[in-house]
Amino acid sequence: MSQNSQLSERLADLPPMNVAARLPRLHEALADEDCVAFIVTNLTNIRWLSGFTGSAGTLVVSKKSSSAILITDGRYAFQAPEETSAQDVEVQISTSVAEQRELLKAAIDKTGSKRIGLEAEHVSWSRQQLLADMFSSLRPLKVMLEKLPWTRTQVYSVMFSLLKPLSGVVEKLRRSKDPGEIARIEAAAEIADASLEELLPQLSESVRSGGMTEQEFAAAHDHLMRLNGASEQAFETIVAAGSNGARPHARPGARAIQPGELVVIDSGAVVDGYRSDMTRTISVGEPSKTAQRMWQVVQESQQAGVEAVKSGATTGQIDKICRDIIQDAGWGEAFMHSTGHGVGLDIHEIPGVSANTEETLSEGEVITVEPGIYLLDHGGVRIEDTVSVTATGCRPLTKTPKVLVI
Repeated sequence: MSQNSQLSERLADLPPMNVAARLPRLHEALADEDCVAFIVTNLTNIRWLSGFTGSAGTLVVSKKSSSAILITDGRYAFQAPEETSAQDVEVQISTSVAEQRELLKAAIDKTGSKRIGLEAEHVSWSRQQLLADMFSSLRPLKVMLEKLPWTRTQVYSVMFSLLKPLSGVVEKLRRSKDPGEIARIEAAAEIADASLEELLPQLSESVRSGGMTEQEFAAAHDHLMRLNGASEQAFETIVAAGSNGARPHARPGARAIQPGELVVIDSGAVVDGYRSDMTRTISVGEPSKTAQRMWQVVQESQQAGVEAVKSGATTGQIDKICRDIIQDAGWGEAFMHSTGHGVGLDIHEIPGVSANTEETLSEGEVITVEPGIYLLDHGGVRIEDTVSVTATGCRPLTKTPKVLVI
């Protein structure tokens, strides 16, 4: 059986996700919050809670009801009910923005019009003003405001006080992945693994015979991930050779990759919305002694970090383990970013893995471990795996071998 056939079968046989358990979990999280409802506007959070994958929508979750109301437009008249069928979600469709606002106003009115929670990180100032204006037209607030000779400033002060910013409520729930979610991240990782494995021999041959540019390699990698079953790349693929590799988030350029220079390849695929993230640093032919030493130090640091990941470990501990090894090698200042981050529907999720965080890891979370060294005169080295946290350690989801010279 070909590798592509095996991947196709793997994607077709992914276990289901427990989407139906998510709204009840949100209701539990909101139980102690001083608000009667929660308005979800971040599309990734809407997708996670309801299953809806459209590009526009608002989800109203009331503490009075176990169900939720999804308001979206006519483009999703068929899609939205299909995608939310496993959830207790009432879909309301409107073709105009004005009508959607009226639907939202009615949904808020049903909650009791007392105090509404908003996603603090995802609501713009204009959206907050719009919601505040909606409150001014709802009973009993409308009656109260009409009876009192308040200034406009005082009116807005009251209206804004009825909007409670809630920080990271859904994101915290998303930290723990169910087996179906982890399977999708692993499938995305398999696609990226297979695509890179197929391309590296081509890169080696091309560099030895005249050169392939960073852009050409990145484009070929993205195309092959699509052919292997990804819906898209997880982020803008990084292919950075030579001095360009000293920039941790360099964009691929038109420069040809040269023999003996370090090449940082950071890529990931998307399967059913879930993303993978992996970095390997390679060289076509023997790199310099300094480059070899950089790679060895980063490889040791990354391996130690992965071995430290387990339920109960803290993100700060993992960062320190990785950072101390690079510091002891004399390159502490050349490790200029955090050690990792959560991965899921977004490429960067909580928890962050850095010197400034002390989040305790739990089984079912998925994070990256990606230390690096960056020197303008020699290039960059980063090695990264996406791993799922287990009770006794972790399970790597990205499996491309770590080899410097190809």
